[in-house]
Amino acid sequence: MDVSIILGTRPEIIKMASIIKEMEKHGIEHNIIHTEQHYDYNMNKIFFNELGLPQPDYSLSVGSGTQAQQTANAMVKIEKIFRKEKPCLILVEGDTNTVLAGALAAVKLHIPVGHVEAGLRSYDIRMPEEHNRRLTDHLSHLLFAPTDFNANTLRRENVWGKIFITGNTVIDACLEYLPVAEKISSIMEKIKFDRFVLATAHRAENVDELNVLKNFVRVFTNCPLPVVYPIHPRTVKRLKEFGLYEKLAGDKNIQLIEPVGYFDFLVLMKNCSFILTDSGGIQEEATAPNIRKKVFILRKSTERPEAVEAGYAEIVGTDAKNVLKRVNEFIKNPETPKVSSPFGDGNAGKKILDIVKDEEEKIGTIK
Repeated sequence: MDVSIILGTRPEIIKMASIIKEMEKHGIEHNIIHTEQHYDYNMNKIFFNELGLPQPDYSLSVGSGTQAQQTANAMVKIEKIFRKEKPCLILVEGDTNTVLAGALAAVKLHIPVGHVEAGLRSYDIRMPEEHNRRLTDHLSHLLFAPTDFNANTLRRENVWGKIFITGNTVIDACLEYLPVAEKISSIMEKIKFDRFVLATAHRAENVDELNVLKNFVRVFTNCPLPVVYPIHPRTVKRLKEFGLYEKLAGDKNIQLIEPVGYFDFLVLMKNCSFILTDSGGIQEEATAPNIRKKVFILRKSTERPEAVEAGYAEIVGTDAKNVLKRVNEFIKNPETPKVSSPFGDGNAGKKILDIVKDEEEKIGTIK
């Protein structure tokens, strides 16, 4: 096999789906290496099944641990596979520990790296993802930047690799899978509210901090519209440690649900009034032509300023008073962005594969 695709988390599976399908369509040999950084079924294997993707050729059971443990464990296991398979190119997506581990293992063996979703920056050094994405960009030979803004960031940093503007593959996924999701998902039958806000919160710099988590609980329990919250296992653990879980779970304004599959989540995004989140990828998905929802970012920065500039997203921080003030204003005067998604037209996967094929002589022969 010639191309190794490295995955570790739910967003990586979703955002690599269109590239994997393009490879299958054009008969390009590849293998899929899944570190299982997300190891819960609802955060992991369900996405392969839903998206019609082949099961991974390698599952590494990396699981949890400290940042160093997780990255090192993944790197050691990935290196063994590279030595066996001898790929001519590896593809990684995003900013997880899996991404950095895959890129480091590859360059140490002189294997070219292609980084999907290159050039994103939050400039928040508290976030491990910020370090992962920066280092990976500077290790990569092919950099697939979703937007002009991302490409300019890479040029300012004088990265060594070639820069290509491709759009974001998450838009490919939304356009392809939402129509399917609306036909087969039954998630709305389980939702207790006619109108609701969709909430997610899982980032370590938020949920590991007692004061921040207290503010989130206050936001969700005092939100002027009911809140549907697919709750991440990490967040559940922290809420219980801090003695906040019962307050959240017992509030009539909130419906806590288990983490859901991709199809269910697409349907929830489509049907909600707006979104409260500290996620990065949701800021992109909400701009898809068939979703178009306002996102309030529960963080102090974002690596997706394009969504903010286009009017789809707004940084509101983590202080409950400020968040609730802005949410109440929005409910009184809702705004619908008039511009199209800044993250492309839904053909990013095809563009990336075309680039890989064009570059094949320089990175090795792709059969």
